[in-house]
Order: sequence, then structure tokens, then C-alpha cells
Amino acid sequence: MREKIRRKACKLLLLGRIPYTEAWQLQQEIAAARRCGSGKDTLLLVEHMPVYTMGRSGSKSNIKVSDEVLLTEGLEVIEVDRGGDVTYHGPGQLVGYPILDLRGYKQDLHRYSEMLEEVIIRTLDQYGIKGFRENGLTGVWTDSGKIAAIGIGARGWVTMHGFALNVNPDMNYFGLINPCGITNRPVVSMQALGVDVTLDEVSKKMVEQFADIFGVEFSLIKRDCLHAGPGSRYGG
Repeated sequence: MREKIRRKACKLLLLGRIPYTEAWQLQQEIAAARRCGSGKDTLLLVEHMPVYTMGRSGSKSNIKVSDEVLLTEGLEVIEVDRGGDVTYHGPGQLVGYPILDLRGYKQDLHRYSEMLEEVIIRTLDQYGIKGFRENGLTGVWTDSGKIAAIGIGARGWVTMHGFALNVNPDMNYFGLINPCGITNRPVVSMQALGVDVTLDEVSKKMVEQFADIFGVEFSLIKRDCLHAGPGSRYGG
């Protein structure tokens, strides 16, 4: 009899549409618990209200409009502790925040980033979209442009931040910035490539591919259980 491969336990939080700052705070809580050994590996899948985030290597010159225009449009720019430059998050974009202790995944940030890319590439393949890597450019690309951004951070080998896949967002928001600091390559969505699908459906495919590539077994945690546990919103 073939021996069953033992998978690592990982929690799955499907949070729906929430503000970026709420998700960021939750990431920090879970990551702190993970570093202290009281938490578990966790994947958060979310959708955000329109917002721009700026990574550690970001430049405000990659925001092409004035602060007044951003204010008029109700768009906030939040500086965060991930790699990369400015990017956009908003409705129609599937955002994933894996909070993993990389000591269980060979302690290699470059390999980890490639694993995230592979999750997205295989997910796109389920819809007949050929995604691929570009040398020197993090993320997932198609012949029509960049379809997914990746920006990660880690402290004590515990990861934060993650990836954003354009399913069917309003692409006009990308026109106000140089996404990830890139000025000569377009950004594209699954919808623009002829795939009309919901975020819920894509998230199910994404979870399957993530479990396979990272060798984890998910346990779904309901949103209303986040307040469980003494002293924290997140029960370890």
C-alpha cells in the first residue's frame, strides 16, 4: 500500500471584502502568534476596497496623479513593510496573505516567492490562461501583460503580505500609477483575457493549488471565530 503523504496543518480564512488596514492588522496579530509558537500557519484570502500600497523600495514618483486627485477619488496610499513598489488593491482582485513559518519550507525567500508564483500559474491554467515568470520581474505574466503581483515580507522566518491576482477589477485604477514601478509593460485581468468568473470560484481553485504546492491540509476558520481566544482576535 502506498504510504499517505503527511501534510502540514494550515488554517484558511476567507474574509471577503475588508479594508486593507483591517487585514494588515490581522496579519500582524497572526504573524506575532506564529513567531511565539502559539499560532498556526494561515492563509488569508480577501478582497479590498480601492487602495494603493507602497512597499519598502517604492517611490512616490510612480504615483502619476497629485494628492488632490487621490483625495477626490477617495484613494489612500498606505506605506507597508513588504518588498516592491506601489500597487493597487480593489474589488475584483483576489488577494492572498500566507502567514507561514518558513522553517517548515526550507527557509528560502526566493523559493517561497517562486512557489507563490507557481500557485497562480497553475490556477490560471485551470481557466486556459498561460501564465509565466519573467526574469528579474516578480509576479505572474501573460502574453498580454502582468496579471498578478507578488510582494512579501518576513520577520523571524514568518511571512506576511503575499499576492494579488486580477480577476475582474476596474483596471482604470492601475492607470494612475506605474504598477510595481514598471512603465513599459501593461497590466491585465482574467476578465480582459475572456474569462468571466467570480472571485469565489477562483479562490476555490487557488486553495487547491496552494495545498498541493505547499503540502498543506487546510482547516477553514469562519470569520466570526476570529475573536475567539484570550487576549486576541485570533484564536491560536
